[in-house]
Amino acid sequence: MTSLDQNFLERGPNSATADDLAAGGGDRAVAAPSLTHLNSSGEARMVDISAKTATTREALAEARVRMLPTTLAAIESGNAPKGDVLGTARIAGIMAAKQTANLIPLCHPLPLSKVQVTLTPDRALPGYIIQARVKTKAETGVEMEALTAASVAALTLYDMAKALEKSMQIEAVRLLTKTGGKSGDYQAPDRP
Repeated sequence: MTSLDQNFLERGPNSATADDLAAGGGDRAVAAPSLTHLNSSGEARMVDISAKTATTREALAEARVRMLPTTLAAIESGNAPKGDVLGTARIAGIMAAKQTANLIPLCHPLPLSKVQVTLTPDRALPGYIIQARVKTKAETGVEMEALTAASVAALTLYDMAKALEKSMQIEAVRLLTKTGGKSGDYQAPDRP
C-alpha cells in the first residue's frame, strides 16, 4: 500500500497533502509542483498570478439539452408557458460567465471582453446544442467562465421548459477549445 493509499484510509479522500501525493509512487504519483492550487500543507489556495503577463485568451465550451421532439417544437414556435426560453437562457449564460469567480472557489475574477452564448436546435438530438465563447486579456484563462456559461444556459433552458417536459437531460458539458496561455492551445479530440 502506498503512503497516498494509507493517507486516504486514515484521513479521508480530501486530506492528502502535496508531500503525500509526491511520495505516492508508481504511475498514480503526482509531483508536488504540478499541484498549483495546494499549499505545502495540502490546503486549497488561490494561485498567485501577479507575475504572469496578461495575454489574449479565449475558450469555447458546449452543453447539450436533450428533449422530446414535441418540446423542441414548442420552444421553436415560442409556445413555452414561461415565455422566451432561448433569450432567457442566453442572458443567463452571459450573466453566469461574469459570476464565475463567485461560484467556483479558486477562480480569479477576470475582466471579460466577450461572452457569446448560442443555442442551436438539433432535431437529430433532439434538443439544443449550447455553445459559450468567452474572451479576455488577462493573466489566466477563461475555460471555467465558458463552462459556467454553457452550464447555466442549459440549466435555464431546462427551467424555462420544464412545464413542457421534466425528463429533459443536460449532457456533454465540456471544453471544446481554448487558446492562449502557458499551456498552449487545446482542441477537444472528438465531438459527441
